[in-house]
Amino acid sequence: MIRVMTCLAYEHDYTFVLVAAVVCIAGSIMTMRLFDRAMRLDGMNQMIWILLSGVAGGTAIWTTHFVAMLGFNPPVEYAYEPVLTIASLVLAIIFTAVGLYIATRPRAGFVEIGGGVIGAGVSVMHFTGMAGYEVAGRMEWDWDLVAASIVLGIAFGVIALNREARSTTAFGKLLGALALVLAICTMHFTAMGAASFIPDPSVIVSPRVLSSEIIAIVVVAMISTVTGLALYAIDARSQREVLDGFRHAALHDALTGMPNRSFLASRLPAILDVGAESGHQVAVIVMDLDRFKDINDVHGHKAGDLLLQTIATRLRSATMPGEFVARMGGDEFIAVKQGVVAADEALSFAQRLTDSVTVPVVQDDRTLSVGASIGISLFPRDARTAEDLIGVADLAMYRAKKQAGNKICFYEHSMDEGRRTKSALSMELHGALQRNELVLHYQPQIDVKSGEIAGFEALLRWNHPVRGLVPPGEFIPIAEETGLILPIGEWVLRTACSEVAGWQKPYKLSVNIAAAQLTQSDLPRIVHEALLETGLAPSRLELEITEASIIEDLQGTLHVVRQLKALGVTIAMDDYGTGYSSLSTLQMFPFDKIKIDRSFVHGLTNNKASTAIVKATILLASNLDISVLAEGVERQEHFDFLRAEGCNEVQGFLFGRPQPLPDIAGIVGRETVLRESRSTPETPRSGFDFLPAKAVAHKR
Repeated sequence: MIRVMTCLAYEHDYTFVLVAAVVCIAGSIMTMRLFDRAMRLDGMNQMIWILLSGVAGGTAIWTTHFVAMLGFNPPVEYAYEPVLTIASLVLAIIFTAVGLYIATRPRAGFVEIGGGVIGAGVSVMHFTGMAGYEVAGRMEWDWDLVAASIVLGIAFGVIALNREARSTTAFGKLLGALALVLAICTMHFTAMGAASFIPDPSVIVSPRVLSSEIIAIVVVAMISTVTGLALYAIDARSQREVLDGFRHAALHDALTGMPNRSFLASRLPAILDVGAESGHQVAVIVMDLDRFKDINDVHGHKAGDLLLQTIATRLRSATMPGEFVARMGGDEFIAVKQGVVAADEALSFAQRLTDSVTVPVVQDDRTLSVGASIGISLFPRDARTAEDLIGVADLAMYRAKKQAGNKICFYEHSMDEGRRTKSALSMELHGALQRNELVLHYQPQIDVKSGEIAGFEALLRWNHPVRGLVPPGEFIPIAEETGLILPIGEWVLRTACSEVAGWQKPYKLSVNIAAAQLTQSDLPRIVHEALLETGLAPSRLELEITEASIIEDLQGTLHVVRQLKALGVTIAMDDYGTGYSSLSTLQMFPFDKIKIDRSFVHGLTNNKASTAIVKATILLASNLDISVLAEGVERQEHFDFLRAEGCNEVQGFLFGRPQPLPDIAGIVGRETVLRESRSTPETPRSGFDFLPAKAVAHKR
């Protein structure tokens, strides 16, 4: 060891030693940074970065050696043999690259083995270079120091890769780079201390060898080349990562990481082309989650996001080669399966998706559960373009959503007939108001105790010039989807108030308010204007709202309802019992009346559940001082049961069907209409016998 210190202290120029140390430190850090990047990649990308790391590390080892040799002052004339000098560089690069490759293999202990290979490579490079170091004399070796130099190189090489690969902290990785510096420097200076140079005048340095000046130029060139190469590679990689990040963000959903609409639009046409060439079918599956909106409303959007993320993970696990699932937004997903030979394969895929979605998700003390409605279309059987395939699969999904049992539905061409009819009605409905095709019919509401008429409900009808009266169940959903429900709803309100204001008998008027109307901030203004313009007393107007429309926006709806109550009108909850939050809405909203849905009335006398619900509703409303009206009363036994339980009012086919104003003019005391109507009875009647019993009626 004294010999090593003497060699470093008295036989080296400190300037070159310092430069060699700087080169070694910079090269070691660069090598470890490149190796760290290689460990986070795989395949061909990893091999490229291992090679780059090997070039950087091998060059750092070789450059450190020869910069230090430039500062070495032996007592004899010297020069460098070119072949062995270049060979030492190549060997340094090869050993470093091989060591790094071994270290990236996923096997126990291979990291340390790779470090040992790099340490051995330092020794191989050094002694190969020294073999090309020609002197005017001879070199003698202290073999103990030679062995020590090899051991030091290998030991510090093992530590270097161990810290770089195993450490998770920046400090640990810095220790890895420092260990590589020690592997190079301790090996070099210990080996230099092992060499003794004995002059011999009979030995002449060959003229073909390289001088120190040439070696210096080569060293500088190598440093510049490798540094530039490394910086270029790092910069190019960074740019690719940024571009890949932007590309991934553009084609994937931010919340779930699933492919998005853009991904589907770019991939599906190419998949269809491949299917057309191969003769195989392609299945397009549209999936909509059932009850997802309820989870958002009850548990909040955070729970909804967690559910979507969990479902996305499950869907990815459920897909096989040739399949993928994309999220279109909200709770809608579209899946694609290539290479379909038989429809059963598409059905099996759809069932896998359903099984993944319907497993409950447990969050803390809550269990989140949804269902799935799925529609399937096949290329080229059902459609030949991506857009049409998605469209017809969407039709099938809506058919599945309406089914009670099987929630997976294949597209059928008959579905298009309904879509075309719906589209035609939608176009014609736009001009129905202007063409005066909309009319109001009125259905009586009967006071149970007195048997007299208590009021009428205004019901909308569309008198189509070709089809005649269109059932409300056909055109009201279209109006809601297209937004026409707003102008139509306002027309119904103003027209009904205008017609009822002219009645001589002060019957109460009930008007249905759609969910979209409740979200209007100016609904109270519209109602107020209608009352002022027609002269109808506010106490005679009753507005009916459904539970479903309330749940859309509880606080906003409550604010609107309070404004309406301030006008003096009454508020009724329509279709009571069909929502999931009836008790909470009764507590929160100032309802004047509850209308029991017809589905419960139909089950009276033969359905225990319906009977119990109706009894409980009447009792609850009585305790809350809220009036109760039962809809859909068609049979005498239904009426008898309701009267016995204390129901306040009834409405249904047993007492009459909805009729236009001219047909009830004699009942309501509208004289001008009486003169216009030829079918009006000579004397007005009251009670249950004023309209045909058990007539067929259509209520919106």
